[in-house]
Amino acid sequence: MPARHVHQKTPIQPWTRALVVSVALWGGSAAAQKNTDHLARAGVPAPVAAALKQAGLPATSMGLYVQEVSDVVAMDEPKPPSVLASLNDDKHFVLASTTKVVTTLAALDLLGTHYRWRTYAFASGPIHAGKLRGDLLIVGGGNSYLSAADLGRWFADLRAKGLKEISGNIVLDRFAFQLNDDDHARTPMPGADRPHHARPDALTLNEGVLRVVVSPGVGNRATVQLDPPLSDVRLVNNVSMGAASCWAGASLSANKNVLKVTVNGTWNKTCPEKPHPVAAMSHVDLTTRAVAALWQQVGGVLKGQVIDKPRPVVSEAQRGRPQPGPATMQRDAQGETLMPFAVHLSERLPQVMRVINKTSDNMAARNLLLTLSQGFPFKAATLPAAQDRMRQWLARQGLQPGDVEVENGSGLSRAERGKPRAMVALLRNAWRSRTADAFVESLPIAGVDGTLAHRMVHGAATGQAFLKTGTLRDTRALAGYVRGRSGKVYAVAAMVNHPQATLGLPALDALIEWVAKNG
Repeated sequence: MPARHVHQKTPIQPWTRALVVSVALWGGSAAAQKNTDHLARAGVPAPVAAALKQAGLPATSMGLYVQEVSDVVAMDEPKPPSVLASLNDDKHFVLASTTKVVTTLAALDLLGTHYRWRTYAFASGPIHAGKLRGDLLIVGGGNSYLSAADLGRWFADLRAKGLKEISGNIVLDRFAFQLNDDDHARTPMPGADRPHHARPDALTLNEGVLRVVVSPGVGNRATVQLDPPLSDVRLVNNVSMGAASCWAGASLSANKNVLKVTVNGTWNKTCPEKPHPVAAMSHVDLTTRAVAALWQQVGGVLKGQVIDKPRPVVSEAQRGRPQPGPATMQRDAQGETLMPFAVHLSERLPQVMRVINKTSDNMAARNLLLTLSQGFPFKAATLPAAQDRMRQWLARQGLQPGDVEVENGSGLSRAERGKPRAMVALLRNAWRSRTADAFVESLPIAGVDGTLAHRMVHGAATGQAFLKTGTLRDTRALAGYVRGRSGKVYAVAAMVNHPQATLGLPALDALIEWVAKNG
């Protein structure tokens, strides 16, 4: 059920005076107490002020803004809805993953709820008696959730359409996104211990992460499988059955073209089937190996190899400009434009958004921002073009330049910053939009699911707060909606920026509980 309609809405209440708080730095315990009292007297919720004091965080480390939303704004209303609380609301804060609120709102507005990403297959030659005399081109279109299972089913469909054997190569084209090293300069490097930092790619599989799936086996060894399956791989299974514990760890090494995956651990019959990340591999290596294995699994014959298409040569004059996209640039040996042999469709945007916001998926959010690049997919996406379209969209939302700054769309970059007041303005606009239900349904619910499943599990906010979380080493943040006991709904944006930002979590949760009780 759409979160917006869980309870009956109440009419707009008479406007009340906004509470605006100006706070100086706390200079010691006495000053801290004085400023805490001042915050409470001025209207900042007392539990929030107390939590900041308890954490030893300065008032300047936190920004918040809470304002009522409404579905209808009467023409004769002279003032906006009441501001329930505010603190440093016109100051810039690092947004962390609450940036995904901005990315998904812009995507809903610009792309629509029916948008899908497309992966194309082109046959570069004729097909006779099930044999393709040429290459099969697989062209990525930015689907961040293309899985090995999806690709296996699609390959089975290709065989059902009559493609049994490929005399040439399977050629992978990932140039729907044109990225360079500078585009990743402010984001962390991916690694085996940080698969959630995998970088965007127009043709990726399983989000660029290799996993081993361990399940109970017959005999003295557990069953171990790779997800996705890979070609030219040696799997060493050292997971023994019969022990009391359930644990496994995997390592990856390479010898020339052969990968070696070694899995160690202990398992028993009561252990659940469980995937374990091995590495965030390069998208090229993971996808080429998986495509070869999956085509073979469905019974397809490949006479050549799976190769990655060479990067097209771009002249100096063309550098930095979006190039023709994958759907319009595939040609045969005679230079004639090829029509797609088959097209794989992703889930619709709202389903993708739900995963992005509920789980805080960074790579999918970055893919989503690139999708906003003007002209995509008929022109290849570039990060500058996507950023430019985002700035245009923010301006149409009534924001001033710099109110909210989006670099890659995920929140991994500390250059992604915003003012609490501006974030609330976006949320209030979204509440009145035609796509509001799709957005609210994508947000984690306090004490129920997503990244809020284990927060605010007992209290007024449980089941009544729909909020995107944000986490970096020096940032904790929340942005979304809270339904108060009165039935009114409030847009909320709150951030803590501090080297010990984790100590600010009680203050953030106290704010949400207070809004749910008193709003």
